[in-house]
Amino acid sequence: MALDTQGILAAVTIAMYIPFLFVSIRLVMKYGMSRGDGWVLLLVFSIIRVLGGALLVAAEDITPANISLYIGGYALESSGLSPLLLCTLGLLHSMFRTPDGFSRYNRQFRVLQILGMVALILTITGISNETSFSSSSSGNIMRRAGVILFCALYIILVGICVHVWTQVGVVMRYRKQLLKAISIALPFLAIRTLYSVLSTFSSSTFSVTGTTESNTSDLAKFNMITGEWQIYLVMDMLMEYAVVIIYAVAGIVLPLNEDYKPTDSYQDEYLLSRPQM
Repeated sequence: MALDTQGILAAVTIAMYIPFLFVSIRLVMKYGMSRGDGWVLLLVFSIIRVLGGALLVAAEDITPANISLYIGGYALESSGLSPLLLCTLGLLHSMFRTPDGFSRYNRQFRVLQILGMVALILTITGISNETSFSSSSSGNIMRRAGVILFCALYIILVGICVHVWTQVGVVMRYRKQLLKAISIALPFLAIRTLYSVLSTFSSSTFSVTGTTESNTSDLAKFNMITGEWQIYLVMDMLMEYAVVIIYAVAGIVLPLNEDYKPTDSYQDEYLLSRPQM
């Protein structure tokens, strides 16, 4: 069975993210999982994109149509923003670490992690409800609430980034370079987040096969399933890919572990510049 445009884009997504599976695995091995700097979530995001693309390709290749595959594929597509935002959150959290491994604001960042997880749960539950129960208003409300939380989390990330720049003098040496990478990635992440908002509010229902009534909303062209594929390609796929490339290159090139080296001169330099609490 020949793939339609959505199937082709799903296949392209698989091809794009399989290499990043290995790159992100390397990053996790390089930095470990204990510090929670966001690299694990970059791996999770890559897995979600490969798995989601595979489900959508399989859904178009199987006859008769298996709705469960469509639901799974589009649910993963919609939820992919969560690990990308939380990855950025983790990388920003690393700005508040000291050379001896002490981390500040752990409780505040944990609350923001919970916010991202709540948004993810609302999005997936909303999609599940709408596809299980025709025209489920509760599912639509949950989807929209989830994407609003994603948007709020992004705004908070920008605020944290601006705050870190005002305190950049006390950020560890190579974390300063990572901060530059995050700052470059944030505009791409903004467009991706905006697309999620526009797509979610483009329709009051979520149809995985596009067989419902015609969508006459002014935002119809932004719909992830029935909208214009060119917009989806640019605002969704390419923006995500740009963020992943920026983070992956930064993680590979920058010797971030050297920030934790117990060099006396570096410790003294940091302590002298560290603000008194």
